[in-house]
Amino acid sequence: MNAIELFKKAAMAMQTDERYLALDAARRANDEDEGLQDMIGEFNLVRMDLNNEIGKSDRDEARIAELNVRVNQLYSDIMSHEGMIAYNKAKADAEAMISHIDAIINTAMNGGDPMSVEPPAEGCTGSCSSCAGCH
Repeated sequence: MNAIELFKKAAMAMQTDERYLALDAARRANDEDEGLQDMIGEFNLVRMDLNNEIGKSDRDEARIAELNVRVNQLYSDIMSHEGMIAYNKAKADAEAMISHIDAIINTAMNGGDPMSVEPPAEGCTGSCSSCAGCH
């Protein structure tokens, strides 16, 4: 079996990992949350209004300020929603898993032992080319 086929099997295994499952569940829960979706829809509409107003040659600075306050408030409301908090936590956990996988791949590509790769430290991007060293 070649490396691509093995990685496809590994990707299927990743989709059974609790971090992936938590992210998928959080995403689905947010998609089904009508209140959250309404806030996101309103945020997008207000942001479009703001961008349109900014693009006008005779723009109304008071209207821009008003729309900017509304965009910021909606963003704050969305990000403090319990569903978004859960989603962002699950996303961070899944991204940490991906960083670990990336570190394993980079180690192997640089001739190292992929079995020796520990989970990256907090803040690791998984890119060894920009790393001061974690081994």
